[in-house]
Amino acid sequence: MQDFTISLVTIEKPEDMNFILGQTHFIKSVEDLYEAIVNSVPNAEFGIAFCEASGARKIRSMGNNQELKKMAEKNALTIGAGHSFIIFMKNCFPLHILHNVKNVSEVCHIFCATANPTKIMIAETDNEGETGRGILGVIDGHIPVGVENKEDIKWRKEFLRTIGYKC
Repeated sequence: MQDFTISLVTIEKPEDMNFILGQTHFIKSVEDLYEAIVNSVPNAEFGIAFCEASGARKIRSMGNNQELKKMAEKNALTIGAGHSFIIFMKNCFPLHILHNVKNVSEVCHIFCATANPTKIMIAETDNEGETGRGILGVIDGHIPVGVENKEDIKWRKEFLRTIGYKC
């Protein structure tokens, strides 16, 4: 008989820190993700951690910012889901690197790319002493408070132009 539990893990990070959470399938992913980021935004600062699901079952990590690398390692260890990865970043946004991250051949799935407060729903199995963990889903941010009105639309359009994402 297989038993399982469901729990929530809170991503621990500064309030305005962006991150990407995903799933991949191979130990070399951490190196390929590193290359994808530096090829997207050369001056980006980041840390990556990957949860190895078999063999030595280590948290594999890389990055060009030790603080972000340690943050990624700590969160990856807390999540503990096989083949999951997490990337924390500065001097760029997920928007800048997400396309290249998704195109890494080992990447299977992106769960979220956000700076919002985030909780990860985890399932943990115990099958005769063999435990495994997987990500069921992500709670990203808060519940909407209404539908945007004309003023909100105007603000959105002006904001996107102010930060250079629209002409």
